[in-house]
Amino acid sequence: MEILDATIVATALPAIAADLGVRPLDATVIATSYLITLAVLIPLSGWVADRFGVRRVFLVAVAVFTLASAGCALAPDLTTLVAMRVLQAAGGAMMVPVGRLAVLRTVPRGELVRAIAYLTWPALVAPVVAPLIGGAIVTHASWRVIFAINLPIGLVGIIAAFCWCRPADSDTTRRRLDVLGVLCTTAAVGAAMFAAQELTADDPRWWVVALGALAGSILGVVALRRMRSAPHPLLNLDVLQVRSFATVVGFGTVYRIGISAVPFLLPLLFQLRFGWSAVAAGAMVTALFVGNVVIKPLTTPLMRRWGIRRVLVADLMASVVSFGALALLSATTSAVVIGTVLVISGALRSIGFSAYNTLAFADVGPAELSDANAVHAAVQELGAAFGVALAAVAISVFARLDVLPAGAYSAAFVLLGVLMAVCAVGAWRLPAAAGERALRTVPTAS
Repeated sequence: MEILDATIVATALPAIAADLGVRPLDATVIATSYLITLAVLIPLSGWVADRFGVRRVFLVAVAVFTLASAGCALAPDLTTLVAMRVLQAAGGAMMVPVGRLAVLRTVPRGELVRAIAYLTWPALVAPVVAPLIGGAIVTHASWRVIFAINLPIGLVGIIAAFCWCRPADSDTTRRRLDVLGVLCTTAAVGAAMFAAQELTADDPRWWVVALGALAGSILGVVALRRMRSAPHPLLNLDVLQVRSFATVVGFGTVYRIGISAVPFLLPLLFQLRFGWSAVAAGAMVTALFVGNVVIKPLTTPLMRRWGIRRVLVADLMASVVSFGALALLSATTSAVVIGTVLVISGALRSIGFSAYNTLAFADVGPAELSDANAVHAAVQELGAAFGVALAAVAISVFARLDVLPAGAYSAAFVLLGVLMAVCAVGAWRLPAAAGERALRTVPTAS
């Protein structure tokens, strides 16, 4: 439910913008507000689960997500819709990681690989069907149905969780929450994203952009210093002393920014530039995620055969080429060619994600695993949010550039290709044996 909802909205953005009487770029806040809220609140999920109990938090989270979905479906304007999306993301930030925690805490060690596979496959399959479902709903019904379908799903989820989740609330612990760290982190991210949103306006108020960027930078530094000094920080940054993990947090986040912009750009490109219907755009975007799923079983064997460093360098250089190919697409390009480029791009995306995710925890010790997981999850969501924001800003800034085949969209893909080249440099600097320990312990079935 959560993954479908996060993916499906991109295809519906033009229809939502038209219905609410705003520009498509103004409607990007529907996506960014959701991702920002996830990034800010996901680090809190572990503390909340420990404090109030996994079962109780999961049930409340599903209920909040479901009720907020109803609010999204009934929203009369953009402001209300964004507010409901923030509330929806607050439920999703607790629902998904706490639900995963419920499984990991109760499944016997011998069944853990199978359990993780069950948790992983919905994340792979949902983005494959989401663009097509979104396009069909927008074309034949209303964008509001996208959110309304969460109501019966959420109700079934609540009933199932109530019946089967173990009520182990007696295991709750009282760990102090770093309130100042939470406030500084939230304010820093919010200020930066507000500045980015202002850049997408037809006539940006540059004093607002400068003030937002300055406030975000200052608050970000304060938040980082607080995480270094607080006795119980929101995120324990000591884990960044592990070189491979620090590489993933740095260059892996840049990679996430570049890759997350693509599913946002493509539906807008196909509908607003090429003049396709929402169904056609959704069906074509599906090709991106088909490549993702098809190559997935080969990613671990590739890393075992060639090593993570070689695979990452080759994948990222190939990604530079694939973004160049995306930049050359135009309204006259054959659908077969577009589909082929997207399948290849999706396959490269899957390999890169797998390599970075494997490398992230390869050298992290058991005692640091919880902190590393929280930091990794937070920067991944932040990267996704900033990826959407970067795409929106690029389209706005390059709006008058019509030299390339698809104008601003082509320029945006060129910019994303530059990010991939930066990541390739980071991967090249990795030790040749980076991540080998993880590859010796990861089962082939994963």
